Amino acid sequence: MRRPHPSRRRGIRSLLLGVAVLCAGTGLAGCDASGSGASDGTIAFLLPDVKTARYETFDRPFFEARVAELGDYDVLYSNADQDAAEQQRQAESALAAGTDVLVLDPVDARAAVSIVAAANAQGVPVVSYDRLIAGGDLAYYVSFDNEKVGVLQATAFVSAVEAAAGPDAGVILVHGSPTDSNAALFREGARGVIDDSGLRILAEYSTPDWSPDKAQDWVAGQLAQFGDEIAGVYAANDGTASGAVAALKAANVSPWPVVTGQDAELSAIQRLLTGDQHMTVYKAIKPQAELAAEVAVALLNGDEVTAPLEVDGTPATLLDPVPVTVDDIAETVVADGFWSIDDICTSDYAAACAAAGLD
Repeated sequence: MRRPHPSRRRGIRSLLLGVAVLCAGTGLAGCDASGSGASDGTIAFLLPDVKTARYETFDRPFFEARVAELGDYDVLYSNADQDAAEQQRQAESALAAGTDVLVLDPVDARAAVSIVAAANAQGVPVVSYDRLIAGGDLAYYVSFDNEKVGVLQATAFVSAVEAAAGPDAGVILVHGSPTDSNAALFREGARGVIDDSGLRILAEYSTPDWSPDKAQDWVAGQLAQFGDEIAGVYAANDGTASGAVAALKAANVSPWPVVTGQDAELSAIQRLLTGDQHMTVYKAIKPQAELAAEVAVALLNGDEVTAPLEVDGTPATLLDPVPVTVDDIAETVVADGFWSIDDICTSDYAAACAAAGLD
């Protein structure tokens, strides 16, 4: 197995978007946890949970496919299922197996610093994927402009709530996991917009593990307390939005509040069609995952590359998120092939699709 000298790895600090320096071969690799045993190197890809649909549905297959296109490399894949201790064990196992590059989306941004330190001690570069790890010598960070995600959500939220219930309507805020560094950025972006509006924040909550069930329970409690005073539910992602919607339906709420989301999950796109959810945020995961794969291969090969910006001293690329309402489905997620009309417009949603011009 070819492994660049640690001093070369530590000197690699950046990446040009598109990674033009890569001279990729055309051979296909076996991208699974077992590895072929005769590859040009190994990349560990560690994701945080299975509750967020995107990771298994999009991030993993896009990442593995791009690595396979770039040459004969093995991918050691693990998903921590929202367990920071398990992710620590997975990383230790990958390092013990001789991985050349670690691509890590942390369960807990602070706890993951110990993973980075262990990798650094072995001269293994770490790419912080989607969520920024809160310390350590990171080789690269690839994500979206996460504060902008919150701004996009809140801008649509404030406009819709004000139009439906007036400029001083009451709202509740369902934020993301307190251990997720991105959740803090979503919150910061959203609060900046909501605080500048006249809307009244009745209550807010940080959802442990991004759990839809916990979001549902909390929203149910707020409905019992505030009732129809709640004109809007800011939900930080589509999973927490699904919990909020379940609570709203169980309580037979009318008029229906404005509900936000993020990630453009299939169920969320369908909720846009039925009016249960007002908006989501589409993040083009394919270019994110493919760029991370290109970064990893470049680092493995010791190629010197450059980055468009730095975030907390780490070379980084931040991709642009896109807001999606029922009026934008065709030109965003469908146009990009993220979801097809057949995916979205099942028999239960045929009438709603026809009304939205998606049939």
